[in-house]
Amino acid sequence: MTSWDTSDIVGPDGEDWRVPVTELEARQTRLADMLAEAQVPGALIQHPVDLYYYGGGRQDGSLFIPARGAGGSVEAGGDGPVAFVRRSFKRAVWEAGGDDAPHIVKPFPRLSTFAETLRGMGVNGAPALQFGEAPGSFTARFASALSSLGECSDATSIIHHQREIKSDWEIEQMDIGASVQIRMFEAVQAVGGEGISELDMVAAAEAVSRSEGFGGNVQMRRYPLQCDRGVIVAGRAGGIPSFFDSAVGGTGPHPLSGMGSGFTRVKKGDPVLVDLVHAHRGYMVDATRMFVSGQLDEVWQQRLDDMIAVKEEVVDVLDQGLPCSQAWEQGHALAVELGYGDHLMGTKPDQSRFLGHSIGLQLDESPVVAAGFDRPLPVGGTMAIEPKVVYAEGSVGSEDTWVRDDEGMRPITADGALPWVMEWES
Repeated sequence: MTSWDTSDIVGPDGEDWRVPVTELEARQTRLADMLAEAQVPGALIQHPVDLYYYGGGRQDGSLFIPARGAGGSVEAGGDGPVAFVRRSFKRAVWEAGGDDAPHIVKPFPRLSTFAETLRGMGVNGAPALQFGEAPGSFTARFASALSSLGECSDATSIIHHQREIKSDWEIEQMDIGASVQIRMFEAVQAVGGEGISELDMVAAAEAVSRSEGFGGNVQMRRYPLQCDRGVIVAGRAGGIPSFFDSAVGGTGPHPLSGMGSGFTRVKKGDPVLVDLVHAHRGYMVDATRMFVSGQLDEVWQQRLDDMIAVKEEVVDVLDQGLPCSQAWEQGHALAVELGYGDHLMGTKPDQSRFLGHSIGLQLDESPVVAAGFDRPLPVGGTMAIEPKVVYAEGSVGSEDTWVRDDEGMRPITADGALPWVMEWES
């Protein structure tokens, strides 16, 4: 008898915040179909984000999902998906839906016997691994242990492609997150002003986010990118580049955390760029607004207006179902025409080459509004569109998170609910 019970794990006011079993079932079924289409016998899900996406939680283990009709599948006489869990077994069962779980949960076998365990389930081919996201040393151990079943292929692109299209339930989580995010901007407005530090302002925004259930981690796909959930940069700090592949760097508080908010204080008239992320039940939304003590001067206001025009150009292209690369080409061309070729998304040599990034359980999902993404944002896809310009004296730009639905592009985050510029009394 353990000292804890699953009834102890609750959301606000006792709410059940588990992923609905119907969601997990639909995701596992779709992956099984996609694996069969790609002629891959199955996949071993091991990345924490994808364990949550397919299995309902991120306990230490591996979730095996057989391709439809392949060895181990229900169609082939097997048990279907099986989660092998090291710890916590009890939490893994509960997070998957308890007695209603769409997959079997078993203790993790010894790695040396893992291939035999799968073979005993009817598996007759090596499952694909997540070579594109999991550490190489980790996947190498599993590839070696499973070598008697054949050579493991890479399931990364298949998984990423599936996750591009969000369900109604996923969009609902992002809509809820957007309502919290508005209050984060309002918190910045309440505490900010001349003489206030970036860190003090971001702390106020993060307090709102944290109290609403944000887990504290912004999940990134690309190594070694790490991102703070709140990036507030005032004046010249907004012109400082960082390791992060984005328009705005910022000083950060120290070199190990060398992006985002630091100790710079707001000066009268300086542009203050506030870029905030909130995640509700893992699903992120991303938006940017400008703040100023007093008023933005005409030059900064014009730059902001021009970035809003670039944003509208990008949204229009995506709304038509045209390729993301075309949205980049037309948005970039407009920015160059307006005179921002050397300042769009950073300053040389530190310019980023995108105008929007898909977003969901990770901040940097695909597709991207950039060259090479010669396909549209799919219906059900979610995109943070964020044209910005950067100068030595600061940065300015716009950003909202959008979803493409059956009627076209719809803003998830504030859009018109918050002004593009919010002023503090000087």
